[in-house]
Amino acid sequence: MLKLNLKNPLVIFDLETTGTTISQDRIVEIAMVKALPDGTVEERCRKINPTIPIPYETSLIHGIYDDDVKEEPTFKQMAKSLAQFLEGCDLAGFNVLGFDIPMLVEEFLRVNVDFEVENRKIIDAQKIFHLMEKRNLTAAYKFYCDKDLENAHSALADTKATYEVLVAQVEKYDGQEAFDNLGKRVAIFKNDMSMLHDLTTSNRIDFAGRMILKDGVETFNFGKHRGKPVAEVLNKEPGYYDWIMRGDFPLDTKRKLTQIKIKHFQ
Repeated sequence: MLKLNLKNPLVIFDLETTGTTISQDRIVEIAMVKALPDGTVEERCRKINPTIPIPYETSLIHGIYDDDVKEEPTFKQMAKSLAQFLEGCDLAGFNVLGFDIPMLVEEFLRVNVDFEVENRKIIDAQKIFHLMEKRNLTAAYKFYCDKDLENAHSALADTKATYEVLVAQVEKYDGQEAFDNLGKRVAIFKNDMSMLHDLTTSNRIDFAGRMILKDGVETFNFGKHRGKPVAEVLNKEPGYYDWIMRGDFPLDTKRKLTQIKIKHFQ
């Protein structure tokens, strides 16, 4: 198997949760594969007490029930050791930009444990897959690795499969051009985490994608002000900031909006 060209350790991870609402749901399991620059790989998988009930329909998907986690540590109890394990590491996974990283950041923010992602490379194997092939993890695993994914929706099985898929993607597409949905060339694919970070993180400002960079300008990406510059909206309608801060938005979105407000108005 191809060795990834790593300057920093790369942690590929997957979360199982009580649901998909970033601001309300909680993590019930985290699985991590840490790939080190010397080629060695470490695996960790831990269930977490979410402190809220796991909906039965969600348990049917990932197989984790309230009784399975009632004696496990809470995220608050393990947050510092988890942050230490992730310290200095770049991050990867399958749909991590759309769900796993926003959820993880939200959990850290809730317990006031410092966990910054701005200086990390982030590689989303799903984004690469959708750019190059357009399907899901089971299909990706079959396509890139010619294997059937057993125990899908098991965090560790999904995480290990994602690691294999990412390695296979780098090997398969090395030297090829990558194009966006509009046919614009966005990169030359290569075994380089900085390039993969730029390719998969795109133009998001916050992980929920409520704000994006459009031609270098911070722009709202939802609601009545979609497509309008954030600074322009806050200048003309100051109450919009207060509405978001009081609303059911992820803490990461509120933090990034506050940073933009301070940047432009203080």
